[in-house]
Amino acid sequence: MSTLSSRVAAALHDDAFPHLKASRGRGAAIVVYLLFLGSVLAVVTAPVGVLIAHWQRGRAEAWVATHLQFQIRTFWLGMLGGGLFVAAWQLLGLVGAPAVAPWALGYVYFTACLIWMVARCGVGISRLTSNEPVRDPTSLAFGGARVTLADE
Repeated sequence: MSTLSSRVAAALHDDAFPHLKASRGRGAAIVVYLLFLGSVLAVVTAPVGVLIAHWQRGRAEAWVATHLQFQIRTFWLGMLGGGLFVAAWQLLGLVGAPAVAPWALGYVYFTACLIWMVARCGVGISRLTSNEPVRDPTSLAFGGARVTLADE
């Protein structure tokens, strides 16, 4: 039984499928995920990442292109959400809301965006390192992945 499990493990190892590991655009997709995660500390890395993703999308293999599309969508949805947040924040100031209201909204919004972006990057990295495409790169959530906090 142990020889069967070792053969299965060897067959599933990355080295058994070198064509997947060397897929066009895979390295760029990994770099973009890391740049997005780096944007938590230095915001300037996210625009660099989306430029790389836009540049590589047409050159990558089809399964890698789903990751690049997912990354591009992550950036632009984040920008749209940021714009809507700034508008809501300004509106609260214009209507004379107490000063604590815009700041509370900001903390809640920032925390939610941080969780959303890190989770999208986590799902993407997990799929990319497993040599799998993003199931639904146009989704608003996590690319068609089911995200739970429980062991299954």
